[in-house]
Amino acid sequence: MVNVSTTPVYWETNRMSLNGKRILLTGGTGSFGKKFVDIAVREHSPEVIRIYSRDELKQEQMRREFPNSNLRFLIGDVRDKERLERAMNGIDIVVHAAALKQVPACEYNPYEAVKTNILGAQNVIEAALNCGVQKVMALSTDKAVNPINLYGATKLCAEKLFVQGNAYAGGGNPTMSCVRYGNVIGSRGSVIELFRQQAGSGEVTITDGSMTRFWITLADAARFVIRCLDVMRGGEIFVPKLTSSRISDLAAVVAPHARQRVIGIRPGEKIHEVLMTDAEVVRAREFEGYYLVPPEYPLGIDKQVPPQGLPMPEGFSYSSNAVTTYTREQIGILIADLD
Repeated sequence: MVNVSTTPVYWETNRMSLNGKRILLTGGTGSFGKKFVDIAVREHSPEVIRIYSRDELKQEQMRREFPNSNLRFLIGDVRDKERLERAMNGIDIVVHAAALKQVPACEYNPYEAVKTNILGAQNVIEAALNCGVQKVMALSTDKAVNPINLYGATKLCAEKLFVQGNAYAGGGNPTMSCVRYGNVIGSRGSVIELFRQQAGSGEVTITDGSMTRFWITLADAARFVIRCLDVMRGGEIFVPKLTSSRISDLAAVVAPHARQRVIGIRPGEKIHEVLMTDAEVVRAREFEGYYLVPPEYPLGIDKQVPPQGLPMPEGFSYSSNAVTTYTREQIGILIADLD
């Protein structure tokens, strides 16, 4: 859950909403995409949301989940810039969620990871520039911070592209920013699915007993993206204030009667995750519910305003082992909300 503090709100007077907006959501049939659409159509009034993804079956399943809604389903790949430009015709806002996300798959298929996560990001930026889109928000991950695997490295590169992509707009549209957050609890392919599958055997596997991870719910992630769309000016990286937990505590809640077997850390895996580098902490600012990392290099645009907010405390580290952790009872409540 996103914590709430008494720190300032970032450019609150410049708020906009999704009402009346035409939105393109890349990777829209994924876990985030479906939750974003659910919240957007229930709590806002967008004119249309175009779902852009590769899988026709998932699109048909999603069409059935959201009957009589203002969704349009477009088959396409972010590797295809021409198709992206057709999809962005008349669009106001792009939320870029499409990516290859599985660490082992990216390591075994590195060219494919680069084509989708890096070249695909460039295609989204260029299509948005060519189509006069107003705003682009790209989803990133804690694995982009001090990356030790290819997935994290490609997402770091994508962040750089979206932040500095504002320079190509020459002071006009689109404005582009990133949201960076941790593991989404209950998303497709999450460790909760693994623990639930293993529970019946009487044994669950964990890689390290002290391992910690940041957690955010799908609903919090979607609402945070919408909030950041309201206040973005271009070039920011928005990082929500998150709580973490030990993986061993998560396993104990999901499979309380199963024995935990430690199998050792996997390649490309960290004991603790970090959501801001030391260099970013120096220039970051704190706001209500989140931190903001401003651009490091000049964007060559006039719209960027020096951020308000509070400077980070000396010695601050945004690591999953250095923040407030969920109790097992709180983890149980979060998981119960998934069912």
